[in-house]
Amino acid sequence: MAANHTKNLALVLFFLFSLSGKGNAQAKLFEAFPKTYVAYRAAGPIILDGKLDEPCWQHAPWTEEFQDIEGQDMPLPHFSTKVKMLWDDTYFYIAAKLEEPHLWATFTERESIIFHENNFEVFIDPSGDTHNYYELEINALGTLWDLMLTKPYRNGGIPISAWDVAGFKFGIQLQGTLNDPSDTDTLWVVEMAFPWKVLAEAAPGKRPPLPGEQWRVNFSRVQWQLEVEDGQYRKRINPETAAPFPEYNWVWSPQYVIDMHRPEFWGYVQFSGNISGNQTEEFNFKPEENVKFALRELYYLQHQYFWKNHRYAKSFDELEPNKPELFTHISFDFDVARTRFRLSASDPDGKSTWHISEDGRLWKTNDPFHERAMFY
Repeated sequence: MAANHTKNLALVLFFLFSLSGKGNAQAKLFEAFPKTYVAYRAAGPIILDGKLDEPCWQHAPWTEEFQDIEGQDMPLPHFSTKVKMLWDDTYFYIAAKLEEPHLWATFTERESIIFHENNFEVFIDPSGDTHNYYELEINALGTLWDLMLTKPYRNGGIPISAWDVAGFKFGIQLQGTLNDPSDTDTLWVVEMAFPWKVLAEAAPGKRPPLPGEQWRVNFSRVQWQLEVEDGQYRKRINPETAAPFPEYNWVWSPQYVIDMHRPEFWGYVQFSGNISGNQTEEFNFKPEENVKFALRELYYLQHQYFWKNHRYAKSFDELEPNKPELFTHISFDFDVARTRFRLSASDPDGKSTWHISEDGRLWKTNDPFHERAMFY
């Protein structure tokens, strides 16, 4: 219990520190829209072998090349990483292609902390509220770590490693020899099938997506610097610290800080009703996203304000945003208590309202903005 208490306190302090003006991730919400992808339907059965030779995989587009987790201002990754996605009535399919001259993986026990070695990671937030989302990590041996997060660590989220993505299937293709430093390898491909039956637990309506719906998804590749000792790979040691050099974190949609647990920066995956290779579909930006971005920005500003003033702001003017023009045409309602708040804004349809609370959860109610009851 004492250890858990200390960990939770550390998470809260880290959260407040990251929102105190010492990090600039929040400004990127308006400056850089997260990545987008249209996932088409699979035409038929998919054999999970890592070959991606089915016609529907051949026609599915690749994502952009991964970049550093902190964004385009950081150095480009040394190796290429990209992803494809498909879906059908049973599964959400993800295929990742990772260029790799040194195939290395030793963890064989499920629920190992896979990112302590090279790995590939999937993050899925079905509802987009930044709470109750999934994480799965896999290495080149096919060893898994799957977990569910009640909310981001910065908000005191608890990782549930006992959560099991029951029915998950995968296949791996290695182009090279695993754990053999005597040669140069090429790449590894991991092909995955996530059952909707499990993912729907945290989805709107407890169901798979409908055509046109969008989920928040991101991918991360953890890559360590390696060296060879006694014919075996090991992490490259920094002679100044006698510890391994820090790992690289390469992602699809940048986080702008070294923290994958900021679901507001994850990409958007739009599920198309079209079969892969048939008619194409454009990504549909929904006007409600502007309102959600604005609320998220105010959420960050509220925590910065609390750090400086030991209370939450009671009005928009108190927050003094750097770019107030970004909030024009949006009316906000502030329900504030000493240690809690709820910020609300009308949806563009005028028939519903979006809300965000101090723990970062973002949700929608169907009552009009002017008819809501006070939260506190």
